[in-house]
Amino acid sequence: MVEEPTGVLYLRFRRSAGGPPDSAGYTGLLALLGAFTPLVEAAPPDGALADVGGALRYFGRDAQGLASVIRVRALALHGVDCAIGAAANPMVARMAARRAAPGTTFVVGRGEEAAFLAPLPAAALDGVGAATARTLCGYGLDSVGRIAAAPLATLQRVTGVRTGRELWERARGIDRTRVTPNAAARSLAAERSFPRDELSLEQHRRALLSLTEELGARLRGEGQVCRSLAVSVRYADRTGYATLTRSRTLGEATAHSAALTGLAYRIHESFGLQRARVRGIALRAEGLVDAGRASRQLTFDPADERSRRIEEVADRLRERFGPGAVKPAGLAA
Repeated sequence: MVEEPTGVLYLRFRRSAGGPPDSAGYTGLLALLGAFTPLVEAAPPDGALADVGGALRYFGRDAQGLASVIRVRALALHGVDCAIGAAANPMVARMAARRAAPGTTFVVGRGEEAAFLAPLPAAALDGVGAATARTLCGYGLDSVGRIAAAPLATLQRVTGVRTGRELWERARGIDRTRVTPNAAARSLAAERSFPRDELSLEQHRRALLSLTEELGARLRGEGQVCRSLAVSVRYADRTGYATLTRSRTLGEATAHSAALTGLAYRIHESFGLQRARVRGIALRAEGLVDAGRASRQLTFDPADERSRRIEEVADRLRERFGPGAVKPAGLAA
């Protein structure tokens, strides 16, 4: 019997100068992957899944070899390096990519999933957030191996029937999802990296404020509004660095910086990373549409109207004197 190849890659893109690719670059990278396989799933702001089972047979290479070819082309054509995880399913490929340094591929062979996952902390398991991890640790299930060894009924009592079943399967490396081809939604992204692991929540919020100001100004400058925001936080854990990403929809499509900031703060708070050592924060404005086609609900709030008028004046000053001409008070120091 011929063993099936390790046919799913998860790629994390990083520009040579640092940070994720811009929107145009990201679209180009997805097109590059499309030359190898039609099964490409965008995972913005800096990732993508690719089912390369057919490509492995066509090119006569294993996952490591094909990943090297993709990496060379991404670097040559787009100036972007890749950290790549390779596995038999999307979940393990994503987790393997977290172990891969830029310019390398971390391969988890078929049948090696349980051994790869077992020593990892519970919070490293794909789909386990901070609150679920705390619950599991409270019952002594502080590693993926211990979750895998726990009876299914125990996990379901602790976390619920559906979640318990999902945890029980994932801890064993079982993932029933498939790579779903999609297109990258029209979006804008920006990132702030800290020179060292940053514990201060004040600095995290300051970075978010800077990001929403930047994206808001870019959206307004391009005559766009966005329907949703995605926040990605890269933080240190026992396996190296992990990234959490969450997105939420705005009450209405907008480019108003104050609205973007409020939602970004709420998303960040939902991570529950009060003691996390954060290395970088990225913000992506998604679902972009032309501002002229979007409707705006009237609030009749004098403070909101005043804020928008001030924003218009600030935009004109930035256009004339440069992006640093006007800053919020929270960024002035």
